[in-house]
Amino acid sequence: MANIHSKTLQDLEFPSVLQQVSARCHTELGKEAALHIAPFITEEVIKIELGKTAEYLSSMVSENRIPNHGFDSINADLKLLKIENTTLELQGFKRIASICLTVVQHQKFFKKFKNYYPLLNDYALKLESNTEIPGLINNVIDRFGEVKDSASDQLFSIRRQINAVRGKISQSFGSALNTYQASDYLDEIRESVVENRRVLAVKAMYRKKIKGAVMGTSKTGSIVYIEPEAVLKYSRELNNLEFEEKEEVQRILKQLTAQIRPFRALLSDYQNFLTQIDVIAAKARYAEDINALLPKINSTNKLFLREAYHPLLFLNNKRKGENTYPQTIELHQENRIIVISGPNAGGKSITLKTIGLLQVMLQSGMLIPVHERSEVCFFKKILTDIGDNQSIENHLSTYSYRLKNMNQFLKRCDNNTLFLIDEFGTGSDPELGGALAEAFLEVFYERGSYGVITTHYANLKALANELPHATNANMLFDGRTLEPTFQLILGQAGSSFTFEVAQKNGIPYSLINKAKKKIERGKVRFDATIAKLQKERNKMAQTGSRLKEEEDKAREENQRLEKLNAKIKSKLENYQELYDHDQRMIQLGNKVNVAADKYFQDNKKRSLVSELLRIVETENSKRKKKSAHQAKLERTKKAKVAQEVQKEVKVIREKKKVEKKKAIIKEKNKPRPVFKVGDRVRMQDGKAVGSIDSLEKGKAIVNYGIFTTNVSVDQLEMVEKKK
Repeated sequence: MANIHSKTLQDLEFPSVLQQVSARCHTELGKEAALHIAPFITEEVIKIELGKTAEYLSSMVSENRIPNHGFDSINADLKLLKIENTTLELQGFKRIASICLTVVQHQKFFKKFKNYYPLLNDYALKLESNTEIPGLINNVIDRFGEVKDSASDQLFSIRRQINAVRGKISQSFGSALNTYQASDYLDEIRESVVENRRVLAVKAMYRKKIKGAVMGTSKTGSIVYIEPEAVLKYSRELNNLEFEEKEEVQRILKQLTAQIRPFRALLSDYQNFLTQIDVIAAKARYAEDINALLPKINSTNKLFLREAYHPLLFLNNKRKGENTYPQTIELHQENRIIVISGPNAGGKSITLKTIGLLQVMLQSGMLIPVHERSEVCFFKKILTDIGDNQSIENHLSTYSYRLKNMNQFLKRCDNNTLFLIDEFGTGSDPELGGALAEAFLEVFYERGSYGVITTHYANLKALANELPHATNANMLFDGRTLEPTFQLILGQAGSSFTFEVAQKNGIPYSLINKAKKKIERGKVRFDATIAKLQKERNKMAQTGSRLKEEEDKAREENQRLEKLNAKIKSKLENYQELYDHDQRMIQLGNKVNVAADKYFQDNKKRSLVSELLRIVETENSKRKKKSAHQAKLERTKKAKVAQEVQKEVKVIREKKKVEKKKAIIKEKNKPRPVFKVGDRVRMQDGKAVGSIDSLEKGKAIVNYGIFTTNVSVDQLEMVEKKK
């Protein structure tokens, strides 16, 4: 575990995040393990764990989804295997076989898609692959969880004898039933089952007439249940065989347990592997719910969280349908400490917790909800002082507790530490507490630590302004409405709006004016200046927001025009396809017309039929290449296009006239290609490509494979010259 105290994790509400991750686990062991997630020690391990979570998240939107990892705990079975001469239960064997098969399935999957999931593949490869255990269990236990007849020759023989005896019992009982039924000794129900044995339902008055063992009577005493004497000897034999069967089954299971016992450590590793896969899957599902991702990781101690969300607040607001405001904050070597100031209820503490919580989540192998262009680094120590830390147990006041906490900060702070302090210096005399807080901040600065603090103290704001690698920041506040905007603005301290907020809440102006006179004039002027600057910044922010809205509208309009243009292009292509189809139909009609004309002249039916069959077969050869479903879709599509053509044909014709005039002018200026036999060409207004069979007097016979056509060379364009 990293050098992060449990109190820090509590301050940042990390356990609440773990509870939400745990709820997304599928197995009981996974749920338990998720609650014990903690920050890792080394950067190498953190990167591997983050990579695994990112790989699993990518699989959730991929066709190559990772197989189901669900399993039942085998902890009780592992305890039994630890003790010599113990025997597992039948269900225990089924659980063990299932875990083995699930692990093997994951190993095969990750090996197959190792290019997509390299880290998960490496993790799975650390386990020894074993198919022997499921094989041993499968040889003994069937899919219904029962011991197979073939588990041993002895068991096979016993069960065969049992079946034979049961057959004799059934036969003997049937014979007795028929005999006594004919004598009218039996009740209407004829028979029943007592202690898993078939018995005759005998009328009480005839009980002496039937030889056998009395097994019981009905509640009213009118029926006596008797097992016939002929069946008794077989029942005793059956009892003996069933006892032998039980003994043999126990022997087989004990032997199987002994065979599996050497694999106890491996089975424990298998269970741990699937538990961790469950936790990784839960982290991925949580990341999906909070729109988290893996940002760029650097080794230069640069923390740039762009549009970062507090995950707990995000999910809570998402459930309520409310908006969550993201924050952008940056820490690096030239800006190591940020002092956030401004009025209460402006979002300072949430910003502080967001930074700390996301950093802890990241170092625990969890993805974080930030913009993809964010950058992160790792800290060996994370120190926090957030919330009301009054210690009732130790009889310490808030200030005493915070001083003890600051003492720990001084002992542990170095250049690889991130500290987060809320309301720095409060709890004592403002002037003296502010001076002590200033001294603490100077020490943190000198040691090269990184941190964010919130404060109302003017001296800390001034210090942040003076130190080269520290900066002020404020939570933007609307000076007109005195409402928070929950936006963090770097580079400027924030006014506490003390008097403004008091006036808004109905405090008499005379009283506020009296209070102003009681404090230093410079302090009021300083605070007033800050407030004025903050109002100006707010106006600029509103102007920027308005300009951004206009830019977004312009972008949307541009996208709409692009979509419209694409739609028009698509329609034109559809019209072209319809035109090509009509041209093919004309060619087909011409062929049929030529055949009909020839038949009209020579009246030869055979040649007519032969020609028509050739035409039909040629067309059908094209149709075979399409499925019935595709043909249906094309027919529907053509019908729709035809309707659109009828509606818009006038517009298209006008456009074509203009285009034709342009094309004619272009063609006059463009040198005509010289065509040769064998060149591949196509019509200027068509898509089909054919080859020239012959040229004569400005005409060309073009062969399209399934038909030929005679066209003017002026209508052709070159596709590829004959090689």
